[in-house]
Amino acid sequence: MMGFQAAPAQLFYDFSLDEHVPADHLLRRIDHHLDLEGIRTQLKPYYSSTGRPSIDPDLMMRMLIVGYSMGIRSERRLCEEVHLNLAYRWFCRLGLDGKVPDHSSFSKNRHGRFRQSDILRHLFETVVERCLAQGLVGAEGLPSTPA
Repeated sequence: MMGFQAAPAQLFYDFSLDEHVPADHLLRRIDHHLDLEGIRTQLKPYYSSTGRPSIDPDLMMRMLIVGYSMGIRSERRLCEEVHLNLAYRWFCRLGLDGKVPDHSSFSKNRHGRFRQSDILRHLFETVVERCLAQGLVGAEGLPSTPA
């Protein structure tokens, strides 16, 4: 006999995003070493005091890390993948119902104020150094830096 799966009609669900991200997932390991504590303070001079609120810089950084870590080169595709993938949503602190920025807003922020500051380079150098020290990534293909 052919089975039939009907979606249960529930008003409330008990769902933990954290429980659906494997313990050995790369983003979980990166998250353990990621420190974005002072990001807002460092970027404050690059934001206007007027106008509508922009994308949270913490979210921007986390999305960029997802893109670089998972080989997602297109900003449009990155926004789509963060919207769909549970592990990416968990890493970006979006939960199940958090709004993912539109790709054009994401791009404007990344190519605007983030390029004006040196924060991206500093953050990624710090993350890569920590990941190398913990053996999460290899140094093959990275240019050597003068001591």
